[in-house]
Amino acid sequence: QVQLVESGGGLVQAGGSLRLSCVTSGRTFSSYAMGWFRQAPGKEREFVAAISWSGGNIYYADSVKGRFTISRDNAKNTVYLQMNSLKPEDTAVYSCAASRLGFNAPYYEYEYHYWGQGTQVTVSS
Repeated sequence: QVQLVESGGGLVQAGGSLRLSCVTSGRTFSSYAMGWFRQAPGKEREFVAAISWSGGNIYYADSVKGRFTISRDNAKNTVYLQMNSLKPEDTAVYSCAASRLGFNAPYYEYEYHYWGQGTQVTVSS
């Protein structure tokens, strides 16, 4: 069983930055693609960013491209999401997910097999 635990969320003013972390249990982290999704109140969960097992494939949602950066450290079983130039519309619960489709940077929720509980990010105007 794979467990994912997010941290790093909080309250920040518009224009500020946060770095989210997601630590994954298990010895097979390096074989998984990892993704970040978010869900704002009253909205469906949406894709934010994904990274393949090697870091060679990375994909961002258009809404965060140029502001957010996904990265991973396989030695630490951790994936990161650096969020800069935050906007109030970035307010959401951010969740990380692991996919056995390791060579890809999966976009769709159904391509992910394990999910974390999420961490709240609130951006004030």
